[in-house]
Amino acid sequence: MSNRLFQGVVHQMRDTIDRVIGVVDDSATIISCSDLPKIGITHEFISIDMADSHDTFIRDGFTYKPFGPHIKPDYAVFVEGVDETAAKYAQILAITLSSIKQYYDEKYDRNNFIKNVVLDNILPGDIYVKARELHFNTDVNRVALLIRVLSTNDVSAYEVIQNLFPDKQKDFVFNISENDIVLIKEIKSGIDSKDLEKLARSIVDTLSSEFYTRATVGIGTAVIGVKDLARSFKEAQVALEVGKVFDTDKSIVSYDNLGIARLIYQLPTTLCETFLKEVFNRGSIESLDHETLFTIQRFFENNLNVSETSRKLFVHRNTLVYRLEKIKKLTGLDLREFDHAIIFKIALMVKKYLTSNPVKF
Repeated sequence: MSNRLFQGVVHQMRDTIDRVIGVVDDSATIISCSDLPKIGITHEFISIDMADSHDTFIRDGFTYKPFGPHIKPDYAVFVEGVDETAAKYAQILAITLSSIKQYYDEKYDRNNFIKNVVLDNILPGDIYVKARELHFNTDVNRVALLIRVLSTNDVSAYEVIQNLFPDKQKDFVFNISENDIVLIKEIKSGIDSKDLEKLARSIVDTLSSEFYTRATVGIGTAVIGVKDLARSFKEAQVALEVGKVFDTDKSIVSYDNLGIARLIYQLPTTLCETFLKEVFNRGSIESLDHETLFTIQRFFENNLNVSETSRKLFVHRNTLVYRLEKIKKLTGLDLREFDHAIIFKIALMVKKYLTSNPVKF
């Protein structure tokens, strides 16, 4: 479609600009030209010149001006001649075609449509009207994944993910910030959450092993229809934020598997503070040192089993019992009792939540 769009402008400009003018794509193939027989010709060295720069350059008697929204230009205008007039014509054409392409994408591009739906930039009543206009399939299952880049190695994670999901009719990839990339993935009906986590794992592993880029992925719930994609995206955001608070060692966090952490995250901070004051004597939770907290964590991980926990900690059973008695004396809670253990576990999570200064969506 871009070819026809550009060719229309070039055709109108050919009489005004009494020179050969046209456009090449990122593979240096001429996709539109005032000299029609040249369309389809590829000049391989041009792609090297426009590899990662938007600067004007000259080759083989033509002046080129790359343009496009990405770091690596998508297209380049060329004008016959190497004089100052050719450079000015190239600049004007690049600005004109870039603006027209942007307008066209905003009006007709499916990827842009999905981005507006996800970010709530389109009225609910207009969603299905626009979907019909774009011949967009609204009756399939999709899920939102939010990929957050934590560290990079001069590699465009956005382009990597685009290459991993090249089917632009089914999967949509776009940036929402410098470090956040959204993937809207078409999925089969009834897909298991473990399969979605495997998909997310493949993204994280590819970025890490092949491009030395560290990332985390939040997974929303699967939805049918277009309108609910905004909800799936917000769930992916919540998953990442909750994971940052409660599962700091995980790179894949699914909204479906947040459990009680999701409930705590949704509570007002004032209510959480009141809960801690009611459960603990003032300052008692702060008096627990790192070793004691580590012991408590292992005790929970081993299902409140004293013998198994002491074996895993390489301490005598009586030593562990002494530590548990010390905790009971400080907090009033006996972790060997199931009800007390639940209260203590929730209280620790609430404390962690309050300390994290959470971001709400």
